[in-house]
Amino acid sequence: MLNLISEILLATILSAIVAIGILAILIWIKNRTIKMSILRLFIQIVAAIAIFAALLNWPISFSPTLEGVTALIAERLTAVLILLVALTAVFGRFFCGWICPYALYMDLLTRLRKILRIRYLNLPDKLNDALNTLRYAIIGFILVMVLVVGYLSPDLWRFVIMFMGPFKPLIMVFLLPLEPVITPIGQALGFSGWGESFTLLSATVNWFNTPLIISLTWFVFITFTAAAFLVRLLWCRFCPVGITSAILNRLSFFKWLPLLQINKVEEKCTKCGICKRVCPVQVNTVYEEKGGNVTSSMCLACYRCVEMCPYSECLKITFLGKTIYKSKNWLEPAFE
Repeated sequence: MLNLISEILLATILSAIVAIGILAILIWIKNRTIKMSILRLFIQIVAAIAIFAALLNWPISFSPTLEGVTALIAERLTAVLILLVALTAVFGRFFCGWICPYALYMDLLTRLRKILRIRYLNLPDKLNDALNTLRYAIIGFILVMVLVVGYLSPDLWRFVIMFMGPFKPLIMVFLLPLEPVITPIGQALGFSGWGESFTLLSATVNWFNTPLIISLTWFVFITFTAAAFLVRLLWCRFCPVGITSAILNRLSFFKWLPLLQINKVEEKCTKCGICKRVCPVQVNTVYEEKGGNVTSSMCLACYRCVEMCPYSECLKITFLGKTIYKSKNWLEPAFE
């Protein structure tokens, strides 16, 4: 009982700290062209830490057989995938833009590219659309694998892990240097089992993926890391995680999904093209559509277009029809 109370108290304190951070950004950041971007970066970092902490607090149980580990991984990832499908149907690709650890890594590379003053390349629209279509091929291949090799095949789940982002299988490798300090941090926060959990999690990830898969993962990771300095968020353009709303939108009954949308007021748009230029995955829908719901299944929900639109209330982020954020004329001084 005392452990439960202490965990609830700790969760409340940590939630309060995050809430204070969000309020500080909203109150103190006056530059309208970066306020949402800074808020998004903060939430991405918090989400990455939370995901890692969750892995340490609820690690995969030990199993001496490959079949046992596969069953445990399949159970965990199936639950995660079902949750992502549901979240994407309601919120679009909000997970991709604000929570996904690999998207955070891609965004940090983008910031590094800007510091190094490396100019990015825009892909031709046809190639960009082809990458978007590739998401369906990946999902189709996974479904075929389920039928051919079976739901509990280790090869199936190794492939799924690869396409949930190549950074994720490597997260243990990147955090290995921190192993000596993980136990003290866990003890300070009241999680005494973190050190043991980390060792178990790291060993499980490396053992399950096999040397060949880990080598392939390194190759994919290095390739897309290098590519990120030339093309913005290249991996995110064909990652199949956010495909749910795109599939549902093909059915007339589900045209109203997702509930979190970008809306455009046609009369206020001057076709300046800023929304098109700042989009990190080159979504043209916001620019090309006349008005109304301009949400695209390619959109990562980073809302950079809304943040950078210089026309007040031209673009709006709405949830259930209610405006929660709108574009502002950042050319004028802010008095908020």
